[in-house]
Amino acid sequence: MNMKEVEVVIVGSGPSGIATSACLSQKSIPHILLEREDCYVSLWRKYAYDRLNLHLAKEFCSLPFMPHSSTSPTFLTKAEFLEYIDSYVEHFNINPLYYRSVESAVYDEAEKKWRVEAKNMQEGFVEVYEAKFLVIATGENSEHYVPDIPGLDSYEGETVHSKYYKSGSKYESKEVLVVGCGNSGMEIAYDLHKWGSYPSIVVRSPIHILNKELVQRGMHMLKHLPVEVVDNVITELEKLAYGDLSKYGIYPPNKGPFYLKQVRGNAPVLDIGTIQKIKDGAIKVIPSQIMRIENKKVVFENHMEKEFDVIVFATGYRSIATKWLKDYKYVLNDNGMPKNTYPKHWKGECGLYCAGLSRRGIFGASMDAEAIAKDIHQTISLITTKLQYPSKDI
Repeated sequence: MNMKEVEVVIVGSGPSGIATSACLSQKSIPHILLEREDCYVSLWRKYAYDRLNLHLAKEFCSLPFMPHSSTSPTFLTKAEFLEYIDSYVEHFNINPLYYRSVESAVYDEAEKKWRVEAKNMQEGFVEVYEAKFLVIATGENSEHYVPDIPGLDSYEGETVHSKYYKSGSKYESKEVLVVGCGNSGMEIAYDLHKWGSYPSIVVRSPIHILNKELVQRGMHMLKHLPVEVVDNVITELEKLAYGDLSKYGIYPPNKGPFYLKQVRGNAPVLDIGTIQKIKDGAIKVIPSQIMRIENKKVVFENHMEKEFDVIVFATGYRSIATKWLKDYKYVLNDNGMPKNTYPKHWKGECGLYCAGLSRRGIFGASMDAEAIAKDIHQTISLITTKLQYPSKDI
């Protein structure tokens, strides 16, 4: 069992992890970045579907100290964003330790340090790190979620989670059910149609439908106006842009899109052309929950029954930090999300922090990283000063 002492351990090398690494490096704070995959930003690099673009303008999607190029498009493609990330990692000389699966992290009260045990999956042994500070940067999307539906185990068709969906090219002429009406579900339904399949999408909950221009306008307005005012303007523009969608099985929430994003973390659906395909009848909306599955037949609560060749679960992800972080109570709740409300969500007790769990995307992850590095730097400076002047009140 190898053991190493370090000032800071960061777990996870997604955007929040590499942003935190860059911010710590800027303040000359030694740290180690642990990653269980074989690359950084693996969700983007290995698991994102081909058609994925950034949903927000580039000014809201940059990491600390490196804005996007003025010549890059306003809304970056997956490939363009990965080019930016590669440049960022190279510029700040970020070197994650790959194939490190963190098995446990426990706070030692006597030593006032975190003991992090990580399995080196290539070598097969356990590495132990002792650190004064621990940063959870595994994100909101660490484990994909599939609902427990009666009969799913015996389904005779193909099932795939959106994490593993790349494109609809293999589903031409097939009946495909998309479960989940968030951004992933809506974009996958559009992609399936473009590849010649016959998609249906389950829309159980009320959702806001905005285009990228409306979101960008709203984000700029929020810099100067209260969220209630912004929501009133944007929801009126939403009605003008899309009309009454209730006839298609899509209903708006009672609260505005930016209020829901800030308070509950529920993002509006950013339309890439899906709504027009729904209006044209090319994509069917099923406004009902799945009750059970029988062979290839899906039975809904509204008594509708239909056979599908494929089911795509765009049902999201969840944080699994509570599985390995034994003393998660210092910063997280039982669901693996921050126990403190925004904007103090990132800071816990005993040198424990979390980055990228604010439900505010890359913009939120960048803010977390800067705040965490600043706080760690201040804490180290205070400790150093106390050691130099032990008799003084500081």
